[in-house]
Amino acid sequence: MRDLNKVMLIGNLTRDPELRSIPSGQSVASFAIATNRAWNDAAGQLQKAVEYTDIVAWGKLAEIANQILKKGRRVYVEGRLQTRNWEGQDGVKRYKTEVIASDLIVLDRPQSAGWSNNQENAESVPTEQATPENAEPVGATASPKSDEIDIEDIPF
Repeated sequence: MRDLNKVMLIGNLTRDPELRSIPSGQSVASFAIATNRAWNDAAGQLQKAVEYTDIVAWGKLAEIANQILKKGRRVYVEGRLQTRNWEGQDGVKRYKTEVIASDLIVLDRPQSAGWSNNQENAESVPTEQATPENAEPVGATASPKSDEIDIEDIPF
């Protein structure tokens, strides 16, 4: 029997990507996205929650992400979950779960292109795509929703 470890997220970047190189020279970029969830509780009241997810991209995908992604941009991320652990300076074992990106699609146009973050009457479509050389591109579209987070509400 096969296992499956696949994650697909659509959200807004909470910070600009941070590009680094590991000792072997390979590039790695890290950033986070915020995804929204809305539901009605048992009393019928609208509830909202935001989930913040750390993303890691490697190689050419990391370099492209660093070039085109900026805080606030809406992005589709596809990848896999990975948990790493280490021992802190205080001797306590720490864990961090991240999405290792295999595909990124920008779902909005940059502010310099004349678009604003308020696209309630516009349909968002992929305008740029960044994939590793051996990954197949994945098409995705997103419709604006009333439960989107306001970029100003992100605490980063």
